[in-house]
Amino acid sequence: MTKVEPVDPSFLDDYVLYRMALASHHMSAEFHAIVRQQGLRVPEWRILATLASYEPQNVTQLCEKVLYDQPRLTKTIAKMAAAGLLNRCQDERDRRVVNVTLTERGRALAIELIAKARDHEVRALKDLTPGERKQLKNVLRKLM
Repeated sequence: MTKVEPVDPSFLDDYVLYRMALASHHMSAEFHAIVRQQGLRVPEWRILATLASYEPQNVTQLCEKVLYDQPRLTKTIAKMAAAGLLNRCQDERDRRVVNVTLTERGRALAIELIAKARDHEVRALKDLTPGERKQLKNVLRKLM
């Protein structure tokens, strides 16, 4: 049997992907509680925010933006449509494609939550200078 060498204990402290995931988890927790107070799950919030910025979207486009697989997204969209937050309609050029838009109720909720998300971001990044905040966002965009 081959002997496995132990990993340097400082690996996680210096592993950038772990640090990014950890930062996201900790920084998002407070805002996700606000989302849950509205009776939503995080993917539902992401759908609202995406549609408020990029409307209409088809299911494939939404999957990419909200980080959800298509079967679960389709069920979530159906649930949100039944709750009066979304509209679904067939694409005029391709009947196989379903486009999703916000209802007035969905748009109002999205706008309310986006304002709260912006406030949360300001508080979460309060220890960074304006230049550091801009640099952080630029680095994250570059990594993507």
